[in-house]
Amino acid sequence: MFSITVRDHLMVAHSFRGEVFGPAQRLHGATFLVDATFRRTALDDDGIVVDIGLAARELGAVVAELTYRNLDEEPAFAGVNTSTEFLARVIADRLAERVGAGALGEGARELCGISVTLHESHVAWASYERAL
Repeated sequence: MFSITVRDHLMVAHSFRGEVFGPAQRLHGATFLVDATFRRTALDDDGIVVDIGLAARELGAVVAELTYRNLDEEPAFAGVNTSTEFLARVIADRLAERVGAGALGEGARELCGISVTLHESHVAWASYERAL
């Protein structure tokens, strides 16, 4: 399996419901490093997984839809705890939609999977992986 990974960052405000979250039940900020990994079983005719510039551009566009927002106020997330795990899935799904729409080029249609990792700190992170 071949893969490439591109990185960006995300800054949000949000709060959580549930005693398990302790003080994070209050509104707080979070900054994440975001790694998006694109996978395929064979390289394309140019010898690449996907155009790294297009992958970085599309990750940046997805992150821009979320950053500098209070996620508690976003209608798409009403009633949802926007945990690190949840946000990793949101970003992976939005990237998958862009792959399907051709935003990463025709060769990207041969990708077999995407995984997204959100790093909360240097000691904690969460990932979501999906097939394409």
